[in-house]
Amino acid sequence: MTRSLLAGAYASAAILLAIAGAHAQTSAPATQLAASDQPAADQGATDQGSGSDDQAASEEEKQGPIAFEGGQFTITQQEQYGEKVLAYDGKQLASNYDVFFEKIVEVGGVKVALFDVGDGGNQCGPASVIAWKPEGGEIQTTTVEQDQCGAPPAAVSDSAIYYVPYLLPGESRPALQWSPTGGLTTSGNLTYTPEPGTDWKDVDPSKYDNVIDAFHNEAVYKAAEALLGKDMPDMATSLLVGGGTEKTASGAFYATGCVPHDCGGNDGFMAVDPAKHQVYFARRGDNGEPQAWPDLKSWPADIKKAYDDAQGSGN
Repeated sequence: MTRSLLAGAYASAAILLAIAGAHAQTSAPATQLAASDQPAADQGATDQGSGSDDQAASEEEKQGPIAFEGGQFTITQQEQYGEKVLAYDGKQLASNYDVFFEKIVEVGGVKVALFDVGDGGNQCGPASVIAWKPEGGEIQTTTVEQDQCGAPPAAVSDSAIYYVPYLLPGESRPALQWSPTGGLTTSGNLTYTPEPGTDWKDVDPSKYDNVIDAFHNEAVYKAAEALLGKDMPDMATSLLVGGGTEKTASGAFYATGCVPHDCGGNDGFMAVDPAKHQVYFARRGDNGEPQAWPDLKSWPADIKKAYDDAQGSGN
């Protein structure tokens, strides 16, 4: 996915290096490619088929006391299914159901600890908690959270930490930076841009992990933009929790999805017919009434049937 960086005059080459380092931003975050409600860290344990005490101990060891600037961070959980608490020398800094130590880095000559703190669950990444201790001062924290689904991955340079957002079709968002002296500021704006020069003949659903990947194609993007207008980001959000695509008898491909944390309440459908240069969208919101682009009455029979079948299965 190509993205255009529309930065202000103060956006230096360091930002570009940080963006290059944020490799996770070239595609949808891993948390947006699986439909499980289980947190990613727990999925790894499940996939290994082991719930042993040794494995649990290993996970706890990773979360054990973390030495930092003459003190230590701790991550504790009082109740089996309760929230975890991040603290420094007994002072609570953050709490939520998922709290994980990321790493310790040095920024501008200051040691900085990074933690992921979030709700866990379906398709949503955590917020980033930055902790540092000024010389002779108390522990300080800043939380970076761009939306209800957490913060972008952090890219660390010698002078700042950059947060480069994952963009949905039709979106523009600020790229943020943090430093011990400057705090959290905006570096510039990123705008979603499809791959220039790609056409209908380049559409290849076999390469798509999620139907949203079809928006990478410039022809698909322009056709979708013409139909959806300002509703494009919301439509794409309703497809986030989803997997690969299926084909109709005519050769069109389609997929269903839903909004993170609202599956069954806010669901989406997208179909692409590369031969006829057409795209089709539908979304069922909280009121249960579907919206469709174009009107459902104009949809080809096989695509309409695929949509009806998806509705009947409860998506």
